[in-house]
Amino acid sequence: MVCVDEHKGLGEQGVDYARTEGARRQSWFGLKRHVKRFMGFPAPHAVLRGALRVVPPLRSGRWPAPNSVREVIGSIGTSTFVMLRPDRCEIAKELYWGQGRRPKPEDALALEVVVQLVSEADVLLDVGAYTGLFTLAATAANTGLRVHAFEIVPAVASALQENLARNDVTDRVHVHLEGIGAPGTSMRVPRGEGGSALPSFYSSRLRFDEGERIRFRSLDSVSELVRPDASVVMKIDVEGTEASVFRYGQGFLSRFRPSILCEVLHGVANGEELEELLSPHRYKYYLVRSTDLMPSARVAPDPRYRDWLFTPLGTEELRAVGVPVATAVSGQRSHAERP
Repeated sequence: MVCVDEHKGLGEQGVDYARTEGARRQSWFGLKRHVKRFMGFPAPHAVLRGALRVVPPLRSGRWPAPNSVREVIGSIGTSTFVMLRPDRCEIAKELYWGQGRRPKPEDALALEVVVQLVSEADVLLDVGAYTGLFTLAATAANTGLRVHAFEIVPAVASALQENLARNDVTDRVHVHLEGIGAPGTSMRVPRGEGGSALPSFYSSRLRFDEGERIRFRSLDSVSELVRPDASVVMKIDVEGTEASVFRYGQGFLSRFRPSILCEVLHGVANGEELEELLSPHRYKYYLVRSTDLMPSARVAPDPRYRDWLFTPLGTEELRAVGVPVATAVSGQRSHAERP
C-alpha cells in the first residue's frame, strides 16, 4: 500500500516509473512493440505456431495473434462473449491461443469460479477490470447482472467500453475511470496508448510524472451505488494494493459480505495484513489452484498461484453452486472448516 497525506496523491513518491530500469526491461528496451508486430505477420506467425506445438513451455498465451485478427470469441460454460483487438489486449491474445479459454488452468478456473458465484447475484464489482474479461463472462452467464467496473488507465477503460458495446451490454455495466482505495487521493496515469499492449500492471504503487489525473474513492462509498439488499460478488486485481481496498471498505464488507476473487501477489502482498482486514467479517480463505480451491487457515501468498477466494461461504456451500473445493489436509483444521 502507498501511504499518502492530504497534500500528495498516490504514487507520487519516488522516481517516474517510465524512466526506471524496470520499465525499460518491460518494453524490451523499446523493441517489444516492433518484434510483436513482426511476429503477427503470416509467415513469422506460422513459424511461431509450429514452435509452440513442439515446445510446450512456450505456451504462455501472451504471444502475438495474427495482425489480421480483430476479435476473438471467449467461452464460459454454455455462454460466449467477444473481445476485441488481440493485437493490443493481453486477455484477447490469451483467448486466441487458448481457443476461447485462458491457457493457464488456474486462470481459467478463477474465471469459472466468478461465473458460478454470479449465477444468482445481482451485482458484480470488477475492481481493476482491464478490458473486461470478468465483466463480459459474468454478464454473458447472468443476463440480469449489473456491473460496476473500475479501471485507472484511460486507454484501457476506452477498450473496455468498446468491448461492452460489441457485446451489447453497455446498459448493464457502468465503467468508472477511477480507482478503489484511499478516498480523496489521486495519481497521474499515462493514457496507455503506446507500447506493445494495453498496460495491465499499473497501480497506485507506481509513480508517473505525466498522464491524466485519476482519483480514488473508497469501497465504502460504492455502497451508495448498490441496492441495500443486493447480492454482491467482487473481483479485485489491483497489483498489490488490495489492502487499501479493504481498509477503506470495512463498512461495505460488513453490509454486503460479498464473495471476492482477489489477486494476491507473492513477494508483494502482506497476507497477515489481509487477514487482519478480513477476519472481522468472518471470511474464509481458499487458494485457487489448477483444478480446485484449497481451503486455507491463513492468507499466505503463493509463488505459483495468484488468485484467492475470500468468501463467507463454506466448503459445502461452494460445492453446491458448482465450485470445486479440495478436501482439507488430514489432521489440519482449516479456516474454512471452523464453525
